[in-house]
Amino acid sequence: MVVIPCSMKTLAGIASGYSDNLLLRAADVTIKERRKLVLVVRETPLSLIHIENMATVTRAGAIVLPAMPAFYQRPKTVAALVDQVVGKALDMLGVEQRLSEGWKGPRTPRSRRQP
Repeated sequence: MVVIPCSMKTLAGIASGYSDNLLLRAADVTIKERRKLVLVVRETPLSLIHIENMATVTRAGAIVLPAMPAFYQRPKTVAALVDQVVGKALDMLGVEQRLSEGWKGPRTPRSRRQP
């Protein structure tokens, strides 16, 4: 299961086991059954309460994936940034996707100046 975007309110509900709607109940059951749960949190800055809630769900087996695109692929559009975050969430579930490539290590140097 992926919750994208995951607000801090939703995170708090999942962390405390407060299942008052279908989304929170589904996340609660996913944790209970030890299935993969990916929470793509979206808000910053983070307070200590947010960080503690992330730690709580992580200890329960969830994966916290901040919606923070990396720039190593040199995205040219906002859509490419979104695709990268979604692709990473799908990778966490083991779903094959073509939205973005993961990091493959450092590039070979183009050319280096000699002193």
